[in-house]
Amino acid sequence: MPDAEGHPNVEEFDFQAVLKALSDPLRYHVIATLVRQPQDTERTCTSFGLPVGKSTRTHHFRILREAGLVRQVDRGNSRSARLRREDIEQRFPGLLRLVAENEPLPGNEALPGSGPLPGAEPLPANGTLPGAAGLPAA
Repeated sequence: MPDAEGHPNVEEFDFQAVLKALSDPLRYHVIATLVRQPQDTERTCTSFGLPVGKSTRTHHFRILREAGLVRQVDRGNSRSARLRREDIEQRFPGLLRLVAENEPLPGNEALPGSGPLPGAEPLPANGTLPGAAGLPAA
């Protein structure tokens, strides 16, 4: 059962919830940024510079917290987030390494409204993915 602030115990981490949390580019950026920070680094939620309003930022950090990826602590009129590095590594070994190795390079972020990544080719007009010939239709 999650604690009073909504942080699940490590045994309660759900892989699908973690994947859902990481599926959003902004949340992925937060985790990839924290992975590169020293152990136990705490950052305020506003320090990530997410291009969203306060309520949307709160929503993103709630998803990260409920998935077990961050621990949030109240600091007066703001909240700090800390990566639950040891818990994540215990439950899903290697996941954080993959996150760190697969974040888009600076300037190539696939953030909402940023358009396609440089060099990305648009899908053909017929909607068929390149190399998908012969695959059964969904």
